[in-house]
Formats: sequence, C-alpha cells, structure tokens
Amino acid sequence: MTDYSKPPSNPYAHLNSNQTFGMESSVAEGTEFISGESIGDSSTIDAVSIDSIISVLSTVFDPEIPVSIYDLGLIYEIKRVSDSSPPASSSDGIDWEILMTLTAPACPVAGELPQQAADAAASVEGAGRVRVRLTWSPPWTPDMMSEDARYALGM
Repeated sequence: MTDYSKPPSNPYAHLNSNQTFGMESSVAEGTEFISGESIGDSSTIDAVSIDSIISVLSTVFDPEIPVSIYDLGLIYEIKRVSDSSPPASSSDGIDWEILMTLTAPACPVAGELPQQAADAAASVEGAGRVRVRLTWSPPWTPDMMSEDARYALGM
C-alpha cells in the first residue's frame, strides 16, 4: 500500500540544481542573425523610430504561443548603432542592434525566431542592416510578459 502521508521522492534529486535536464541550448549565447542592407546615411536611419521597429516586432509570433515576441518580453534591447555609447564599430555596416532571448534554451525555433525578428526589423523603410543577438542572460520568465500577453494567455 502506498503511503500518501509522505511526499513522493524526487528521482532527479541527485542532479545539480543548475543542470537543465533536457534543456540544452540549440543555439549558443551571442549567436547573431543579420538582415537588410546597410544604409550608410545616418539621416535616413535617424528617421526610423524605435516605435516603428517595435511595431514590426509585434507581428512576429512564437509558433507555440499566440503572443508576439515583443509582448512575451523576449526583446531586451533595441538601439540604433549610432546611439551606442561608446559608438559601436560600423565597419560591419550594422545600423540597428536588437538583443533578444527565447522562452527556453531548447526552444524548437531557436534558429528561426531571431532571424524572423531581424527580417521584420530590416523591413522597416530606412532601417538598414539589423543584427539580432541571442542571449540567455537573464533567462526569460513569465514576469517579463506585457499585460496584453498575460490577458491573451489567461494569466
């Protein structure tokens, strides 16, 4: 007879708590995804607002979650390279940089979703060349979602 007065034993208790059983990243930290053509004309790039980049990122969805990557909180930073302090090297022709994460390191679309974000941002008229850099730090948590995302997911 099973004794329900005691909690069940954890078969994974021997694992280090920092291990991610079955959650190995399919894409390395710092992997870059690039899209678009360099403009080279800072006045054209300056005419593009961060809001217009956010607007197109809001059309990119994780295929497993019916919420945009922006509302999920996967986008950590969006910046014009010319706004960098100290100025970033423009020798690679990058006009915009986006830092993003994914919901989990083993996300099945880890190699595709950041490229979709780069392609979307580069589609903004005058945006130029966009680099999306993938990061796992800090790890994504549901607390990063917008109120709209929480509502859409019934949270």
